[in-house]
Amino acid sequence: MSNVTVHSLFTEFDINLFKSGKHYRLYEKLGSHPMEVDGVKGTYFAVWAPTARTVSVIGNFNAWNHGEHELNVRWDASGIWEGFIPNIGHGEVYKYKIFSNNHGAVTEKADPFARYCEHPPNTASIIWDTPYTWKDKKWMGYRADKNGLDRPYSVYEVHLGSWKKKNGNEFLSYEELADDLVTYVKEMGFTHVEFMPIMEYPYDPSWGYQLTGYFAPTSRFGAPEGFKLLVDKLHQNDIGVILDWVPSHFPEDAHGLGFFDGSHLYEHPDRRKGYHPDWKSLIFNYGRNEVRAFLISNAIFWLDQFHADALRVDAVASMIYLDYSREEGEWEPNMYGNNENLESLSFIRELNQAVYSSFDGVQTIAEESTAFSGVSRPVDHGGLGFGMKWMMGWMHDTLEYFKKDPINRKYHQNDLTFSMTYAFTENFMLPFSHDEVVYGKQSLVYRMPGDEWQQFANLRLLFGYMFTHPGTNLVFMGGEFGQTSEWNFQQSLDWHLLDYEVHSGVQQLVKDLNAFYKATPALYEKQFSPEGFQWIDYGDHENSVLTYIRKGHDTKNDIYVALNLTPVPRENYRIGLPKKSGQLKELFNSDAKKYGGSGIETNISKLSTKAWHGHKKSVTMTIPPLSIVIFK
Repeated sequence: MSNVTVHSLFTEFDINLFKSGKHYRLYEKLGSHPMEVDGVKGTYFAVWAPTARTVSVIGNFNAWNHGEHELNVRWDASGIWEGFIPNIGHGEVYKYKIFSNNHGAVTEKADPFARYCEHPPNTASIIWDTPYTWKDKKWMGYRADKNGLDRPYSVYEVHLGSWKKKNGNEFLSYEELADDLVTYVKEMGFTHVEFMPIMEYPYDPSWGYQLTGYFAPTSRFGAPEGFKLLVDKLHQNDIGVILDWVPSHFPEDAHGLGFFDGSHLYEHPDRRKGYHPDWKSLIFNYGRNEVRAFLISNAIFWLDQFHADALRVDAVASMIYLDYSREEGEWEPNMYGNNENLESLSFIRELNQAVYSSFDGVQTIAEESTAFSGVSRPVDHGGLGFGMKWMMGWMHDTLEYFKKDPINRKYHQNDLTFSMTYAFTENFMLPFSHDEVVYGKQSLVYRMPGDEWQQFANLRLLFGYMFTHPGTNLVFMGGEFGQTSEWNFQQSLDWHLLDYEVHSGVQQLVKDLNAFYKATPALYEKQFSPEGFQWIDYGDHENSVLTYIRKGHDTKNDIYVALNLTPVPRENYRIGLPKKSGQLKELFNSDAKKYGGSGIETNISKLSTKAWHGHKKSVTMTIPPLSIVIFK
């Protein structure tokens, strides 16, 4: 008598959807599902392994013996093996033992749809079915408003393993983070948190970007319901959650998706399209329907089951181009003779359409570093369909400019002004991400020139410039208080630095910038539109001063911005304004003493009838050294 009962969760309709790549909720069917069949408690298993000769579920319950619990193959050529195993349930560890028809290959795999995994270095899957009662109904009801493209987006990027540690070097649990991290983010005034990948990954130095458990939050910090609690708490405090998501590649680990059933099941069989030389990892076969359904189901899963508000899609450029990081001869052009990967472009468009049609108030954000056009344009307008795109060019140009000695900045002003020539070609997010503070690049503050005072003044100016530049904002953890060392994923951030005024000053500045951004419609209502920005003067190279206007829907909300990019105060500096009357008021000054600045007064004069910068009226003011001043 077989130890596996014939049972199925699949309808004929499910199978047809799966085969055509249109089943976007596969996690409800594939994987392990505790249930009762004919009055007997147990677990239903289903796995896709079309090249298999036999598939067995192995675990402690059968002493890891593959002969005990063989699954039944479906008759419909779907390649799905399934069955119900009585008397095993929540908390049991298991794997699939697969004997392949392909050259006698034998593999032992974790469940691609497992909801929970053993703590690395262990690699088995765990049957998991703990219910969770969400308390974020209010947020889910109004998040479409909070998460819209004309709303403030100030994102705090976090690596959970190294934000903060306890007892020397232990991870905080999801539950502890739900207290500490949520309190901190709320206090700082960020609107969103972005988590570097929290899906299960075997290798700590990958920072989570080499995934093996696509449907499981990593067990490093606790069980899946712990992560739900963290998201829930953020939502209850009106903070949105962005998850890093990696559909671009996956590692070759023996228990992972690679060579799953003895064939190239998930990865592209052609090495030129199926292997990533930079990351020594495998690339999904985007042209295979079942793989597309797996990936889109995974994106939907995190939005559905974990209430994520946005997905930041990693390494999109590597998916778009066939010749990405490849030499001549290592890639093959597409049918039109060019370098675009047509299969992955079609997959990306389908993904974005599926996400936006399935949920209200969510976003997808592309990490895409090339000039590919229409990344954040709707699919029906010929775009890829993302809500936003990281503005990598701005990040590199800006950091390149800021590291220059102020005496030489007048020769490089174009580095800062150039972004405005393309700022509105996409919906851009301005990132100072984790990638910028590792591998010898130094921390943000230590990239700045001059003595300590100048370094911190430059950092405050940098953040002020970022928050007033069109687009949304992202700051990697530690940047907000001027962490001095490079990020180290094995250590906590250097929180003790906040005992020093220069660091607590930067932290106060970021907190105030967040509050100012959220309270100032001119900074977000038209953040992706050329109507939201106007230069006053970008040509004063000699003084290294930039002046501009940010605009919202109502002209009475317009704000004026002046940047002094040198350590020399600019006294009696004249700025032309389109304003007809009234006294101007200083709203923000990065040189204030509370931030660690010199506290020089701006002394904004009354509005004069002297024409300047093409405007009929003007004012004079003092722009303090290495500072940004905002006034209206």
